[in-house]
Amino acid sequence: MSQLSLYPSTPAKGSPMPELVTGDERMIQRALAERGIRFERWPAAQDLPDQADEAEILSRYAAEIARVQQGGAYPTVDAIRITPDHPDRESLRQKFLQEHTHSEDEVRFFVEGQGLFCLHLGEEVVQILCERNDWIAVPAGTPHWFDMGAAPSFCALRFFNNPEGWVAQFTGDPIADRYPRLEELAV
Repeated sequence: MSQLSLYPSTPAKGSPMPELVTGDERMIQRALAERGIRFERWPAAQDLPDQADEAEILSRYAAEIARVQQGGAYPTVDAIRITPDHPDRESLRQKFLQEHTHSEDEVRFFVEGQGLFCLHLGEEVVQILCERNDWIAVPAGTPHWFDMGAAPSFCALRFFNNPEGWVAQFTGDPIADRYPRLEELAV
């Protein structure tokens, strides 16, 4: 189940306590929309074989890709699939856990598993546990980090408006260290 947690960005002593935790889809959409984040639930109708490569994943989700690309905003798409046995899982996790921004929107459609988007929005941190069927668009310039967990298991379609794909500008802020990780969430 998808989950939204809202925290203050400068918590009082100790670990931050969420001001809101919800799994209600309408509440998640409303709260994110108020913050400029688009969130939708789409059916991820294709079950992927364990050995599906990027080309097969993109082929199976061609209709959903066309749906996103029809407006022309995101001409580049790829698929990222990370499993517990992925040889680069540790280094990728550490890279994604560093707060960063992008010069373009970060648009993802989760077709397997789950991952935790964490957005640093002024005086609050918004954590969105995204799972299969979740589509999210984080506006360009939004400071954030992503936690795929200690034993990652997810596949997401990633949409870009530049041919270079994922390009991050790291902020150097260690804020991610103060907030719960994916495996710490009580879902």
